[in-house]
Amino acid sequence: MEGSRTRKSIINLSFNAASQLLSALISFVTRTVFIQVFSTKYLGMNAVFADVLSLLSLADLGIGTAMSYSFYRPLAEGDTRRVTALARFYQRLYRRVAAAVTAAGLLLIPILPRIITTEVGRDQLTLYYLISLAGTALSYLCCSRAAVLAADQRSYVSAGLGMAMGLLRMAAQLAAMLWLKSYTAYLAAAAAGVLLHNVLTSRAAVRRYSFLRDRAELGREDARDIYQSIGAVFLYKLSSLLLNATDHILISVMAGTALAGLYSNYQLVQNQLTRCISLVFTSLTASVGNLVVREGADRRHEVFQCEQAVSFVVCAVAVPCYTALVNDFISIWLGREFLLSPGVVCAAGLNLYLSCVLQPLWSYREATGLYARTKWVMTVCAGLNILLSVLLGRWMGTAGILLASAAARLATYVWYEPKLLFQEYFGRSPAPYFRRICQNAALTALLTAALAGLARALPAVSWLGWTARAALSAVLCLAAAAALYGPSKELAPLWKKLGDHRKG
Repeated sequence: MEGSRTRKSIINLSFNAASQLLSALISFVTRTVFIQVFSTKYLGMNAVFADVLSLLSLADLGIGTAMSYSFYRPLAEGDTRRVTALARFYQRLYRRVAAAVTAAGLLLIPILPRIITTEVGRDQLTLYYLISLAGTALSYLCCSRAAVLAADQRSYVSAGLGMAMGLLRMAAQLAAMLWLKSYTAYLAAAAAGVLLHNVLTSRAAVRRYSFLRDRAELGREDARDIYQSIGAVFLYKLSSLLLNATDHILISVMAGTALAGLYSNYQLVQNQLTRCISLVFTSLTASVGNLVVREGADRRHEVFQCEQAVSFVVCAVAVPCYTALVNDFISIWLGREFLLSPGVVCAAGLNLYLSCVLQPLWSYREATGLYARTKWVMTVCAGLNILLSVLLGRWMGTAGILLASAAARLATYVWYEPKLLFQEYFGRSPAPYFRRICQNAALTALLTAALAGLARALPAVSWLGWTARAALSAVLCLAAAAALYGPSKELAPLWKKLGDHRKG
């Protein structure tokens, strides 16, 4: 079973890595053409739409996480009837979600002009919003069966289809921009691409698990337990959404939609980097779920320690490189008129660090159901974030809004979740974990300062110069991280696994 978990994790990671690289390429190509064809007001509108629609998706909060968690045990035990019943149950729930998102979205139409400050006419703004809303609502259709693939450690199927659909969607969006010059067609192509991907992935799941065609229903007791689980996750996910999906809205309201558009370019780079980092850990989530079901506390802790050491290495490379290189990247890619201040970049870098270093914790949170125990802490975190965003936003502008997110995290779940995880699932004190976090944060800050000095000494004004400095920066950071973490006992299981894999 251990070998099977490892093999599936490697396959998932390989496909997800390829999918992420292709997704990054597609994102940058379409963004470049978008900026050339449309004005920055459309760029900011896109960013605000994304945050608004994310908030509308709160009707889904809890279902996706509870769904994945509930599939782990019946799949591990071969209980196909229960898997089928669960899939049908979640399919009905998602249909209700699609209807709820649509209804809530329609109610927001009258206040759109207050959120989005742009010269686009009200009728046009409403049309663009309705197309985006339709894309979000359609994304909930045909997704319950596809979740069985991910829970069974076969997310590579969805990743492969995603790559094909990404290329098709890019072609359609490029045609909409370059040939039709139509923002409406651009949005419609995105919505159609999401629906087609879900339909094809659902059919692939049915081909792999033919028993999903059968009819089976959950008992009332089981359904009630799932609703309780969804209720617990709902508060957690809602709080997480208010923490992560409000920046563009706040920037648009407090500083203008155009500035939200400028920040969206930085967030595009940051999101692609975060996805590359997180795919390592999300590819392992189903394996961790299987591990939690079958293994004891010592083995769980050993795997967590290994994941955490990997995240430390990644943090020490990704965060300093992003902070030192992103402004030059934006300048060469789009022009100096698209740059934001160093303070905004540093605040974004801090949020990137927290997103990276907490990945192992989030992986175990999803696999163990820990979210049910931390929902109120996340609620406090979300409320604190909104309060600090308003206060710091008025004082420091965009940088203050971004710093508020980091401050709210540090004051709440960054210390509370590890405490619960270590006590409930590892049976030991979290104190060594916090010490290692502080050590890694100090190393990352030191490397960031060093790369800032390198940037002043070697300014990049061309892609060739930027690539050379990026390579040098990455090598320096990787060397420092490897020297500190490479020989550590936490990474010993990883080196053993890789050695066994090469021998095999």
